[in-house]
Amino acid sequence: MVFGYRIGRRVRLGLVYLDCRSLVIGDDTKIGHGSLFWRCGDVMIGNHVVIGPLNLFRGGLKIRLGDYAMVLRLNMINAIPDNDCVNEPESVFELGYGSVVTAEHRVDFTDRVTIGKRSILGGRNSSIWTHNRREGRPVTIGDYCYVGSEIRMAPGSAIPDHCVVGLGSVITRPLTEEYSLIAGVPAKRRRPLNDEDLELIFGKTRKDLPEPDYETVEKTETNE
Repeated sequence: MVFGYRIGRRVRLGLVYLDCRSLVIGDDTKIGHGSLFWRCGDVMIGNHVVIGPLNLFRGGLKIRLGDYAMVLRLNMINAIPDNDCVNEPESVFELGYGSVVTAEHRVDFTDRVTIGKRSILGGRNSSIWTHNRREGRPVTIGDYCYVGSEIRMAPGSAIPDHCVVGLGSVITRPLTEEYSLIAGVPAKRRRPLNDEDLELIFGKTRKDLPEPDYETVEKTETNE
C-alpha cells in the first residue's frame, strides 16, 4: 500500500501524477514520465501493462486496463467529470487483455468505451466520441480488431470482433458482421477478410504476449 493505493511487485513508475479514488496496479507494470491520472474514479491496471509517457487519463467512474495492455504515448482518454447528459451515461473505459492504443488518440468515455481482447487502435489521431450535447451512448471495439489511423467513431457505434478498419473511416452506427474489412465515410463492410488480413488481426500485439493466451490457460486449469 502506498497512499492507500495497491501497487504490485516490480512496478516501475516514472514521474507521474495519480489522483484516483482507488488504484490497483498489478505486477511488472510500467508507467512512463509525464502520465497523469486526474480526477479519476476506481482505476485497475493489470499485470505487465505498459503506459508510455505523456498520457492523460481524466475523470470517469472506472478505468480498467487488462493484463498486457499498452497505451503508448500522448493519448488523451477523458470523461467529462460533471456532464449534463440527461440519460446518466456510465463513464467506464475498458482496454482488454493484450490490446494497444498507440499515439495521439482522443478517447471520450463520458459514456462507456470498451476495447476488447488483443485489438489495436493504431496509427495516430483517431477520435472516439460517446456523447453529444445532452445524451451519451456507449462505443465498442471488439476482440482481435485492427483499427487504422485517423478514424472517427460516433456515439453508439460499434466494430464487431475480428475486423480491420481502414484509415480515415467514420463509423456512425453499430456494425455487426465479423471478419470484415470496414472502410469509408460513412464506414461499411467492403469485403471479407483475406489471409493477409487474418495475419494482421491474429498476430501478437506485443512481443512478450504469452502464446497461447495465458487467460485461456488459466480458465482451463480452473475448470479441471
